[in-house]
Amino acid sequence: MGQPHRFWSLLLALAGCALHAASTEPTLTLEQALQSVDRVNLSVLLGRETAAQAFEAVTQQRSALLPLINASVQQRRSQGVSIATVVVSSGRPASRFDALISGSFAAFDPELLSAVKSARLGAQVAQANYQFIVQDVLADVAATYFAHLRNLRRLDVLDANIARARSLFELARNQLNAGVATQIDVTRAEAQLAQAEQARLQQVTALYESELFLKRLLDLEPGGALRLENFEVRRANPSLFAFSEQQTAFEQRADYLAAQKSLEQAKVNVRTAVYERLPALNLSGNYGLASAKFDDDNKQEQWAAGVNLSVPIFDGRRAGANRRIALSRQRAQELRVHHLELQISSELRLAVQDTTSRNAQITVAEKNLGLAEEELRLAQQRYRQGVADNREVVEAQNRLAIADDNLVEAVFQYNLSRVELARARGDVRTVLSEKVP
Repeated sequence: MGQPHRFWSLLLALAGCALHAASTEPTLTLEQALQSVDRVNLSVLLGRETAAQAFEAVTQQRSALLPLINASVQQRRSQGVSIATVVVSSGRPASRFDALISGSFAAFDPELLSAVKSARLGAQVAQANYQFIVQDVLADVAATYFAHLRNLRRLDVLDANIARARSLFELARNQLNAGVATQIDVTRAEAQLAQAEQARLQQVTALYESELFLKRLLDLEPGGALRLENFEVRRANPSLFAFSEQQTAFEQRADYLAAQKSLEQAKVNVRTAVYERLPALNLSGNYGLASAKFDDDNKQEQWAAGVNLSVPIFDGRRAGANRRIALSRQRAQELRVHHLELQISSELRLAVQDTTSRNAQITVAEKNLGLAEEELRLAQQRYRQGVADNREVVEAQNRLAIADDNLVEAVFQYNLSRVELARARGDVRTVLSEKVP
């Protein structure tokens, strides 16, 4: 008796340790998931690098407007040859050492100035595109978070369905033994139990898939444990959503801001093409020392200064072609902005309608669940009294399982609609303020 006792004691101790570890396992909240996107998500990190490259491109473009200064040191030895009509003579080899500081400055170049402004707008476009990527990833993370919660709740629904099916199976066997039921009742109940267990196995795979997808979005270890904190979205009154928010959505939507900045950049590029026909003024000069060898003491001072005015006269019609191309791109971007305004307006209206509908569907699903529970209670009562076989119970259990799953799906779809509404407004993170306290 001592060894079995020690075995069961050890088993209980291990179970207690497992429960303690599960209870102390860190829980991931939706707020933590959204906050980590900026640090870990691949698409966001790549978008940030693209924006950083665009800002460095501005520095590259602006460098042409700043003075360029170079220092050079050169020691050379050469021999010149003088060629006359009849006589060819060779001079003596000579050495020369030069130490120079040279500089140049674009004093007036409107094309360069306009190109720098275009590059700045390009950097703003890249930053807005980066924010748009962030919002898309935030929406994906929130949707996946709610999908995983939905899959967890479906597992609970299936466990409850298995428990009901097992209870019916035991009742059918007892009824058979008591002589008030037939073998087909037992077989029917056993088939119901098998179907419920099969559905649970399928749901475990779906749960595992949503967990892996969320881990991939958040750069989490695939084999690590993951627990989610429940997040219940407030059932808001549809009247809270007004279409007067449309202009605010335009101002907050990163894709619309990017399109507007791209339009400004296209207009600047048109002016840049026009400025190609204007003159440009450049200053240049150098100052240094010269001698025969670098170690001579009698180095001589040398310097040069110059002004260069460049006036385009004929460029093979390149400037005209560049201007027409820039105008075409401007018109194309204007069309994109107009289409995006219609798209954002439609998305906002659809998101409001979808949120309103999903909210109402939860109420209907709750009512259907209550009716299904009552139907099952009455069917079980009739079966226990021997008034009917267990077909009514099986059918009622199926309808209850469907009604329960429909409620879980309705809540999930409502949560998704709130995420989409937040994205349509311009900031997915606002869904965090909709949590039920």
